[in-house]
Amino acid sequence: MSDNNQLRDVFDAIADSTRRRLIRLLAETEELPLHELTPQFEMGRTAVSKHLTILKEAGLVYDRKVGRETRYRLNASPLSEVQDWVGFYNKFWSTNMLRLNQLLEEEEE
Repeated sequence: MSDNNQLRDVFDAIADSTRRRLIRLLAETEELPLHELTPQFEMGRTAVSKHLTILKEAGLVYDRKVGRETRYRLNASPLSEVQDWVGFYNKFWSTNMLRLNQLLEEEEE
């Protein structure tokens, strides 16, 4: 976990396809209430709310009350941890593929 006292690991939060889809939906809009998010899924309001709670615990979602409804918006900054992790392995594989290519070229000569 990062230093901002997140209750849940970002990787754990994005491991589920429903939560990744919620992130995508929130990335496409500024803010959405639960009643507008729920119809996008084949599950009930309570289940969608539980997924949003997990995203909130990982710092990926902010919520605010507006009257009787709760509106959700994306906080993408914790995803930089995922980007850094993927970037490390991207560099790892690029370097190894370059080495393999060089080795194959040497064998052809």
